[in-house]
Amino acid sequence: LPQNCRAVFSRPVNLGLWIAAELGAIATDLAEFLGAALGFYLLFHLNMMASALLTGVLVFLILATELYGFRRLEQVIMGFVFVISTCYAIEIFLAKPDWGQVVHHTIIPHLSSASVYIAVGMLGATVMPHVVYLHSALVQARMKGEHYHSPGHLLHRLQHARYALVDVLAAMNGAWLVNSAMIIMSAAVFFRAGRQVLTIEQAHETLKPLLGNLSATAFGIALLFSGLSSSTVGTMAGQVILEGFLNIKFSIFLRRLLTMLPAIAVIAIGLDPLRILVLSQVVLSFALPFALLPLIMLTRRRDLMGDLVNGRRTNLLAYVTIGVILGLNALLLYQTFGGKF
Repeated sequence: LPQNCRAVFSRPVNLGLWIAAELGAIATDLAEFLGAALGFYLLFHLNMMASALLTGVLVFLILATELYGFRRLEQVIMGFVFVISTCYAIEIFLAKPDWGQVVHHTIIPHLSSASVYIAVGMLGATVMPHVVYLHSALVQARMKGEHYHSPGHLLHRLQHARYALVDVLAAMNGAWLVNSAMIIMSAAVFFRAGRQVLTIEQAHETLKPLLGNLSATAFGIALLFSGLSSSTVGTMAGQVILEGFLNIKFSIFLRRLLTMLPAIAVIAIGLDPLRILVLSQVVLSFALPFALLPLIMLTRRRDLMGDLVNGRRTNLLAYVTIGVILGLNALLLYQTFGGKF
């Protein structure tokens, strides 16, 4: 996607898209790095600065597995996702939520003035803009085959598109399920018990008397592994963004080193990690249209997409989706500047 943006759009437009994409990547790196550091802090009682440095070392090691082939790195990330999913499955099992209420509010969501900020943050946390760029780059490995470039092999192109669709659906729905599990667990445990939780440390400590040590440990492990995996993916996405929009080759390890600095600064200053985490996800929601709009504008063009050009229904659904995102972002801005609803 960034490469096609560079080829199609004007330089000022590309510069603006690159800035928006980089802000999203930085926000992601900040949140996920803090999350992993908090995981170490909660599980092993290390101070936050030591936890941050340990997180940086581990992310470097994870990125280094790509030297043995991308498939190896992909397997590591998939292993992390499995651990995260298992941890939240344990949390849900122990929390015993009211599934009738869960289904009801999934089908009929309710948005109040008090929940707009969190809702926008959840949107950014689930459909992260940098992942849009990363997925568009990861599927290029399948395009290198002879069949894909051979004329008349529409079947192979359709298979390629189908694999990409399955990949994206699995990733996005997996993120949605994990984020939903966090919300369900929090509502079933903290809200039902009448406990107000203001920090991640407080959430971890509150789980022990309510659900036991297993729940608190699973919470910490999920936080650690999600931070490590997402921080790795965020670094890879940042690399795709920089090289695609600006055509600049940049060491992924140097990028990881530079993107550690905001998180370390937050820890050194002593800012509340939870507030920074939520704020960073809100930033992602505002950056999301800057990734989706170019995607739709390019994939609707037959001269670029050929046989795989979007259909009218796809374009309509895409624009409606972008409209909903813009509407939520606008609602948050309206509320932030004193508006009431």
